[in-house]
Amino acid sequence: MPDENVKLCPSAQPDMAGAVAFGVIGGSAEEPVASYLKETIPVTPELLRLARPVEPTEVFRFAAPCAESGCQHYSGSHCQLAQKISSGVQTSFQKLPACKIRGHCRWWAEQGRSACFRCPLVVTEHHSAGPELRAAADPELAAE
Repeated sequence: MPDENVKLCPSAQPDMAGAVAFGVIGGSAEEPVASYLKETIPVTPELLRLARPVEPTEVFRFAAPCAESGCQHYSGSHCQLAQKISSGVQTSFQKLPACKIRGHCRWWAEQGRSACFRCPLVVTEHHSAGPELRAAADPELAAE
């Protein structure tokens, strides 16, 4: 894990510096849901090959140090993606998932339980995402 001052993005790409896998996508193609690993796994070519024939972001959830101003979702002070997911996406989850990155997670630090309840619904390559998730993921739409 990074030093305690580094915040992790729980919606990272596998090619980002310091990326780790922290979840596996299950559920169905229409309603995928992330389950969290007992330990994070460093991203390696071998790990990425396990996802074939689909993209690794369809199979795994990745975390990496937040890119802050290098990210289209960062406002200069906070993650707008986390804010939009927390306020605009409905969830039925009532229990915090066991998550190995929570202590370093930007979403947790900024949005707390609200973000954690919705985090399992976030899948980077979600081809049938509903309007709430699509709106949250659109960096052109301002957070409320």
